[in-house]
Amino acid sequence: MSQAPNDKLPDSFEASLAELESLVQGMESGKLSLEESLAAYQRGAALLRHCQGALAAAEQKIQVLEAGQLQDLPSSGD
Repeated sequence: MSQAPNDKLPDSFEASLAELESLVQGMESGKLSLEESLAAYQRGAALLRHCQGALAAAEQKIQVLEAGQLQDLPSSGD
């Protein structure tokens, strides 16, 4: 838990999520000092924003792909 809140964020969504889960487990354990808990919270908030941004970007890409490739199915009884 010695990471500073301004440390570089992981490159991948999965690595960010894994680190976030690790921070949550550490905080839930109750073994962190107040200073360590605050640092973990700050790092976790940064990781959460990073993950939310990655998910939003992926969702936007999916919408672009769907708009260009999906077509209505032909009706089968009209």
